[in-house]
Amino acid sequence: MIKLPAYFGSMSEKYFNPFTDFGFKKLFGEEATKDLLLDFLNSVLHDEEGVITSLEFSKNEHLGKMELDRRVVFDIYCTNERGEKFIVEMQKARQTFFKDRSLFYATVPIQEQSISGGSWNFKLKAVYSISILDFLLDEKSTNAKFFSKIKLLDTDTKQVFSNKLTFVYIEMPNFEKLQDDLTNQFEKWLFLLKHLPRLQSLPAKMQEKIFKKVMDVAKLANLKRDERFAYERSLKSYRDLQNVKDTYFEEGEIKGEIKGRIAGKVEGKIEGKIEAAINARKQGLPLDVIAAFTQISEPELSRIFKENGIK
Repeated sequence: MIKLPAYFGSMSEKYFNPFTDFGFKKLFGEEATKDLLLDFLNSVLHDEEGVITSLEFSKNEHLGKMELDRRVVFDIYCTNERGEKFIVEMQKARQTFFKDRSLFYATVPIQEQSISGGSWNFKLKAVYSISILDFLLDEKSTNAKFFSKIKLLDTDTKQVFSNKLTFVYIEMPNFEKLQDDLTNQFEKWLFLLKHLPRLQSLPAKMQEKIFKKVMDVAKLANLKRDERFAYERSLKSYRDLQNVKDTYFEEGEIKGEIKGRIAGKVEGKIEGKIEAAINARKQGLPLDVIAAFTQISEPELSRIFKENGIK
């Protein structure tokens, strides 16, 4: 049996899950915790940005996102002292055309910079889209990178064409470092985000004021009654979504592969997906969420459920 470090515990959770809507917004989306977001952004973008000294939250928080986005994506939209824009997202699940979706929403703060009704020379402030992913960008890839920075490049020279649009993807499943492996502030943040619900205390290597505040903010015992109820609802939503992922991969992939050996790989995978969708619906998961994971259209799912006597 592998012995876990002392800062991990087997007791009930002491700190909230930052991959819930409530947890993410409580840590990074309130005026009282703006210093946490500032420290996190500086740890991610220090080489790119230098030091960000101040942030202002935008009222246009969701950037016009679709209903499915609001189920699986928690976002914060803010501006620094130089007028540069930051979209910080916590994404619980992969969506169809995920990369296209990233491009689409990153153009919103670009378009917002135009000056209506007056002359404008098209000079832009930089836009940064930072996505913390609770899944892998490409599950078939053997690359174990947990950090990717994407820019517009000249394909011949490989030189950056423009610094005005930057995408950062942080793939949390690939981040496997423990305390002794952490080499910088960014890695400390990722460690804390990934393991916060399992921690019983702050690791010795992370005894810094900023991380002590994280632990204080995230401590379940410190939440007010209404906050605790809000967190429990948010946690249920997170667990429901995790259940869809587990159901899809176990039923859709494993059973589909087994059945595929008998009936043909394509037919087997389709049958596995249908079975996963039916199981997820029986457990009360929304149609749009099931569609996102199984990549079966909502009308087709409705037909399948009706044929199987499921509402």
